[in-house]
Amino acid sequence: AASPHVTAASIMMNAARQAMRRLGRGGAVAVCTGLGAFSAVAMGTSVAVAEDSSYTKILEISERLQRIEKSLNVKATALKEKFGAGFPGWTKENKSLVKKHLTTDMYEELKDKMTPNGFTLDRAIQSAVDNQDSGVGLYAGDEESYAVFAPLFDAVIEDYHGGYTPSSKHVSNMDATQLKGNADPEGNYVISTRIRVGRNIRGLGLSPGCTRAQRREVERLVTNGLSQLKGDLSGNYYSLATMTEADRKQLVADHFLFKKGDRFLESAGANRDWPESRGIFHNQEKTFLVWVNEEDQMRIISMQKGGDAKEVFERLARGIAAIEDQVKAAGREFAHNDHLGYIHSCPTNCGTGMRASVHVKLPNVGKHPNFKKWCNQLRLQPRGIHGEHSETTGGVYDISNKERLGKSEVALVQTMIDGVQTLINAEKALASGSPLPSALE
Repeated sequence: AASPHVTAASIMMNAARQAMRRLGRGGAVAVCTGLGAFSAVAMGTSVAVAEDSSYTKILEISERLQRIEKSLNVKATALKEKFGAGFPGWTKENKSLVKKHLTTDMYEELKDKMTPNGFTLDRAIQSAVDNQDSGVGLYAGDEESYAVFAPLFDAVIEDYHGGYTPSSKHVSNMDATQLKGNADPEGNYVISTRIRVGRNIRGLGLSPGCTRAQRREVERLVTNGLSQLKGDLSGNYYSLATMTEADRKQLVADHFLFKKGDRFLESAGANRDWPESRGIFHNQEKTFLVWVNEEDQMRIISMQKGGDAKEVFERLARGIAAIEDQVKAAGREFAHNDHLGYIHSCPTNCGTGMRASVHVKLPNVGKHPNFKKWCNQLRLQPRGIHGEHSETTGGVYDISNKERLGKSEVALVQTMIDGVQTLINAEKALASGSPLPSALE
């Protein structure tokens, strides 16, 4: 039996940490819990927890115990640990922003704090711990994570978003009429245009920290709202868990089907209960899509062939407004504030949560040694057409806005239009031996 001065949850949390340090994440811990009772046995690689022997699951159980104890007004002191005993072990090669900004003092200040939804600092940084090659490594389990763990989130956000301070204010503008120009009016270079944003509903946990019930409620709310869309936005929802084989094959052929998150999202806890409560909505024309419960609760996407970004953005704006109307009709609202804009599970996406991109043919520009430098000058992000870290195919690149936070949606789409136009002009110049555009000289 546990000491009357120590809670079951705190014993469990400490034992889980110690066991995982001894075994690594490949081991398992057999757990028997109850208020005032705990036993743990290291079992190598065997599965001993009812559904999930992962460290994340153990932490979830301990956090639920803490909430129960709090509701029962259990008063107890936490187990004493040596200062810094739980601080993550980093490799020399680790370049993550979590490693850069998380000090031992900060860890000690935040490690025992918990959001109302039960999310902890250790869960927020777990992806950086598991994946030492992370670039950022930090995830929010709910909107409150940004406040409860503000010392770390603020530092990472300021670093990643180029000096965006805790007192900075975000701006939003979805007025498509303010956009000017077309990057490729003749249609010789831009193959397709795609603009997406993320949205999450206030009061329901983000993917790394939501409960199973919250994820189901997100799907219920969103799909009910999507079923009310009219005109060119109307369409059908396909659940990943129950779709037919014929629907699955068609979604794969259309390149609409999203997969289980990568190892970074896996460690963050975003893949739990896969594929339950996940799905895809698209309109009849296949130019408007919504991914439900992927990395964020909603990924809202507008796309079409060619380079008319204004038309793509206008459809996106209408779709977002229509979905927000349905969310409000259900008594909910999007998670948003004046500082961080629209809240996302990854702090790199806060603000607009928007990625405006084109697939564009740049065979000569892409081979130029200054290609990445030019993109950086133009505040653009280049990647292969198969996603981040992929290589180009046939000189075709995915080019998008680099920034997310502190600038409006209209401003970022305009940056993409102007920048891609400059790169196309450079492509023409390199092909003909003419001088490069002045913006790149």
